[in-house]
Amino acid sequence: MKKIKKYALILLLSFASIFSVGFVDNYFEISKNLDIFSSIYKELNIYYVDETDSGDLMKTAIDAMLESLDPYTTYIPESEKEDFEFMTTGQYGGIGAVITKKGDWVYVSEPYEGFPADKAGLIAGDKFVEIAGKSVEGKSTEDVSKVLKGEPNTSVKVLIEREGVKKPFEVEITRQEIKLNSVPYYGMVSDSIGYIKTRSFTRNISKEVSNAYNELNSDNQLKGLVLDLRSNPGGLLNEAIKMSNLFIDQGQEIVFTKGKVKEWDKSYKTRSTSLDTTMPLVVLINRSSASASEIVSGAIQDLDRGVVLGQRSFGKGLVQQTRKLSYNAQLKVTTAKYYIPSGRCIQALDYSNRDEDGSVGKIPDSLRTEFKTLVNKRTVYDGGGITPDIEIEPHKYSNILRIISPCCIMENHRIIITCISRC
Repeated sequence: MKKIKKYALILLLSFASIFSVGFVDNYFEISKNLDIFSSIYKELNIYYVDETDSGDLMKTAIDAMLESLDPYTTYIPESEKEDFEFMTTGQYGGIGAVITKKGDWVYVSEPYEGFPADKAGLIAGDKFVEIAGKSVEGKSTEDVSKVLKGEPNTSVKVLIEREGVKKPFEVEITRQEIKLNSVPYYGMVSDSIGYIKTRSFTRNISKEVSNAYNELNSDNQLKGLVLDLRSNPGGLLNEAIKMSNLFIDQGQEIVFTKGKVKEWDKSYKTRSTSLDTTMPLVVLINRSSASASEIVSGAIQDLDRGVVLGQRSFGKGLVQQTRKLSYNAQLKVTTAKYYIPSGRCIQALDYSNRDEDGSVGKIPDSLRTEFKTLVNKRTVYDGGGITPDIEIEPHKYSNILRIISPCCIMENHRIIITCISRC
């Protein structure tokens, strides 16, 4: 017995020494590389032949480091915090317009009715020549959007060139708080079929969809519903759960997450009484439907609650959390992958397995794993987005039609959304 205890103690000590050595090695490697980086950063700032901007130098280094991981792990400095807030709330300070780039110039694509750009007289087709006294030529929509956005009740002067007007003219626009609805349109496409279009999974989208459903069904004549998630890039995970809950029974698992930190693994279930669990439901998706859109459409499909129609979705099965950093900066970091009710992960790209040139390949169809839906045991697959139950080819529209109505074209009850940039 003493010998057994002795051997057990030796074995435990051996394991402990192995793990402690591993921990020490890892800690040493991190410490060593931080020291090297710090030394390089200091030497460059002191001795480089030209003047360097220490902030830009550090931002470049951070961005390059994160770029080697995945496109969703990003550094958010304090100066870009407002843009990040807009992604989650749909609310920002700006002029209230969609802008687009054509050639070297940025144009007004659509001023939102009743918002500052509209009140100032801007119309679709107006070209930005200068903003705040600086030329816009060669600038991207993102660059222009950053300048046009700002604190509510502050003003910005823009020089506009308009077709049919001989000389450019200056307009002063007073920014205001812009709140975009997550449901830009809903209505009836026939006497008994309702239609709800969504924009993104910002806060309260589930409430907006619920309100739209209740209004469409106010006289109890609704016999079917079309939920349009096309070109919806996703957003908040909890809103995806709430949205699913509108049409799926309480207590049903919608998605679960798994990552390196096991304590953060979590199962997300519907928690409230649903609106309707029996009405025929069609979910529309396309190649730009991603993230939360794929959670909702995937759950509807896996639970055999409705029919998914369109093109295979984008394939973003990665979950991000925001970590606070010093000086009001933030790190949005990928912490887990999400799995929908059948157990499949729909992530299309394997960022951990890059080619020598740094490119990332899609998971080939031959390596996609087969899963079964929970009720009817239909075959579904992982690793490449949500494949619709009924696939249709996307309709192609001419450039002029996209320019005339870039945000929402309705023709024969078909809605096409072109995502550009909002400011």
